[in-house]
Amino acid sequence: MSEIEAETIGLAIRTDARPRVRVATASPRQVLAIVSVGICLANLDLFIVNVGLPNIAQEFRGASLEDLSWILNGYAIGYAALLVFFGRLAERHSRNLSFLLGVALFTAASAACALAPNVELLVVARVAQAAGAALMTPTSIGLLLASFPPDQRAGAVRTWTAIGGLAAALGPLAGGVLVTFDWRWIFIVNVPIGVVALIIGWLKLPEVPGHDVPRPSWWAALLVTSGIGALTFGIVKANDWGWSSRGVMLGFAVAGLSLAAFAWHCLRSKNPFVDPALFTVRPFTGATLVMAPYSAAFGAMLLSVALWEQTVWGWSALKTGLAIAPGPLLVPFTSLLFAGRLIARFGAAAVVSAGIMSFAGGLLIWATLLGADPNMPAFVVGMMLTGVGVGLTFPTLMGVGAGSLPPSSFATGSGIINMIRQAALAIGVAIFVAILATPATMADRIAAFQRGWWIMIAITIAGFVPNYLFIRRRSDR
Repeated sequence: MSEIEAETIGLAIRTDARPRVRVATASPRQVLAIVSVGICLANLDLFIVNVGLPNIAQEFRGASLEDLSWILNGYAIGYAALLVFFGRLAERHSRNLSFLLGVALFTAASAACALAPNVELLVVARVAQAAGAALMTPTSIGLLLASFPPDQRAGAVRTWTAIGGLAAALGPLAGGVLVTFDWRWIFIVNVPIGVVALIIGWLKLPEVPGHDVPRPSWWAALLVTSGIGALTFGIVKANDWGWSSRGVMLGFAVAGLSLAAFAWHCLRSKNPFVDPALFTVRPFTGATLVMAPYSAAFGAMLLSVALWEQTVWGWSALKTGLAIAPGPLLVPFTSLLFAGRLIARFGAAAVVSAGIMSFAGGLLIWATLLGADPNMPAFVVGMMLTGVGVGLTFPTLMGVGAGSLPPSSFATGSGIINMIRQAALAIGVAIFVAILATPATMADRIAAFQRGWWIMIAITIAGFVPNYLFIRRRSDR
């Protein structure tokens, strides 16, 4: 989550309601420390699992890459579908209790992941993790805004965002270290952290009552979840069953019907899950249209680097994590120190274009220079370019999208963009899995990776079109 996204979510909390807040035993900085645990857990698990996939495959010998991809996609789809739903639902209830419920669910689901005897139950536990993360994220912002005085809120949100970004950046490295003991440790480590956060949070967090707002539609959340899930399933299974097979066609049909019904709900309902009026704002539409292909390529990239180093070059999980780390570490560094200044000088569209080119440049290096023999310099340079690209693009798109909306729509708009981002991540992983298929030889495997990177370059570059049509022209006016 970017700094701008977090600030726009925070601004959307209705300060005019002046909720009655119990006198807290925790200072504002202690509240910041407690809620930062939640965002660390949520962000860490976006990246830490990729490094452990080969080790999970070794234990569950009957699991294919298609099966393993659902360990990533289950989390991404669940988080995407539930973030907006839980964010709006939590507005009706106490922020501190909702946050603690999210931590408890995430912690229990992490224990279930560590104990999972097969891939199927591991995927179910990952979806439960995503539900906990989707509940923790918006409620933690509500607690921050209620605890800090107005003149300190922006700084608190920046700190909260930077901590979350650092946790995400350390994910590959932490995963590499923990997998050297056992892949289950990447989930076990969440349990004591979550338990401590629950105890301290129960004793220290202030009570922040909810507001009287409309209840979100659970039916709409189910439709968008089934639609994205069925689409991902169809793409993943296309190689095994064939694109024209009954199962794949049924998956695409369910996806089409579910997403069409979701769109009908949004257009007809008096309380739409996603307000269609938001898409009449051109910069918001442009931001979502750029975010979708960019995030798909990003999800594919995260999966590809972990698999390439361990299955093609035969590196250990620890060495893989160390090689990947420079890219994620550059994301918070670039977004916090450079993105804002570049936007002020050159405009948002130019920064997004630079981010697209940098990300595509990293993929280009891998597609042209990586082969059977390990090439650490080329890999690290490509990783750094993708990290700079993400740091320039994601926060800028969040700022353009949410910042172009009226204040009353800040939270909803940023939630929608984040939902699209997570859904696209799952679709990107599914596309890359379909491209890799089951190569017979190492040469075929290398060719499949290179083909996948070229396709992701094309998908990334597709973002230039909506960036020019919706964001650049708006900025010019």
